Amino acid sequence: MTRIWKFGDNVDTDQIVPGRYAPYMRPNADLATAAFIEARPEFAAHAQVGDIIVAGRNFGCGSSREYAAEALKRRGIAAIIAVSFARIFFRNAINLGLPLFEAPDIVASVQDGDSATLDPLTWQLRVGTTLWQLPPPPPFFRQILEAGGIVAYVQRYQRFPQG
Repeated sequence: MTRIWKFGDNVDTDQIVPGRYAPYMRPNADLATAAFIEARPEFAAHAQVGDIIVAGRNFGCGSSREYAAEALKRRGIAAIIAVSFARIFFRNAINLGLPLFEAPDIVASVQDGDSATLDPLTWQLRVGTTLWQLPPPPPFFRQILEAGGIVAYVQRYQRFPQG
């Protein structure tokens, strides 16, 4: 069983990982430990592999810090479900292999701390006795996610000419 971590609207990349915790500021630190370290210290201390973030509108707004999405991926977050995502964060997360879903009905229905189960093969989310079908990612995004991110996707599928 995993846990739902619920956030509100306009969660920006500086809340996800404050600038002073950036990899270039702390090159030998584990980026995963900085996720929400100031905005929500209990997340930084207790989030587990497989947990799910549920949020309101415009999740990941602010700067284009790829390391914000990377910190959540390294933390082992299974998916982020939100009303909407900031465009650059959305693309950074997909490129890193972090599944994102826009599902306002789920956001409105679940609570912080709920136990949940996410099936990554069928994209079904169970919270209590309620089962939701998450909107399937577009085929290209699904291929990137299944490969583990854009770099792994390119390494797997790109054929370079011999020469």
